[in-house]
Amino acid sequence: MTMRTAIDPKYLIVFLITLVLVVGEARYHILGGYPRLATTLGVCLVTETLLSWWLRGRVANLASAYITGISLALLIKPQANILWPFALGAFIAIASKYVLTYRGRHLWNPSNFAIALLVLVAADSVAILSHQWGNDISTNLVIWAFGLVIAWRARVLHVTLTYVACFIVFALLRHLIVGGPLFAELAPITGPMYQLFVFFMVTDPRTTVSTKRGRMIVVAIVALVETLIRLAGDYQIELLRPFYVSPPILALAMVGPVALFLDLRRTARAAA
Repeated sequence: MTMRTAIDPKYLIVFLITLVLVVGEARYHILGGYPRLATTLGVCLVTETLLSWWLRGRVANLASAYITGISLALLIKPQANILWPFALGAFIAIASKYVLTYRGRHLWNPSNFAIALLVLVAADSVAILSHQWGNDISTNLVIWAFGLVIAWRARVLHVTLTYVACFIVFALLRHLIVGGPLFAELAPITGPMYQLFVFFMVTDPRTTVSTKRGRMIVVAIVALVETLIRLAGDYQIELLRPFYVSPPILALAMVGPVALFLDLRRTARAAA
């Protein structure tokens, strides 16, 4: 048996998100306290266990809940020393997998949905992790090296690379339109928020469309919508102000479910 078939990609992803957590906390203390991690992970695991047993008659594999819990613990940054956003976000994330479904598939990536909802309805209390690794080349190399290998192993590397390429192109375009330092436009992709985004959210197999070409098109649209939100912020368009807190998270929350819904309906019609 080869290494390619011996290790389930799901557990490689568990390793990767744990690596992001350990490196980020050890070097930059991005977690903000272990009670946050314990609260988020605990609620995610308990909610997944109870809902899967109650609604499906069996206890689901908890790897997905673990990934969701780590993502939320890292990304949610409350404005005060409070724990309720972590508990509520964890419950919303896991519950969305059982409620917001179509043809047996949940439409939103769980952590993406929970974070998008929290920053839209509780913007005064909840923010998003904005720390960047910056010029710390060793940290970036470790995370990206493992991330790219695991994305390849999980057969989602094309999704990650398409998004990164589009991000760079649109960052250059935005630089030409609004000016300012080019590095400031490119730097976010080095941060932990974007690493979680490109390796876990946009690649989530349960919430992406069925074809390779379709997945690439969808993430390109996500990158485009993100850029439009950023440009709207540059020109202070009041209507889109709620979206300025986290353009990539909210762009995926809008584009991803619509794309998946249309893809599921198309495949159902084709099979009829």
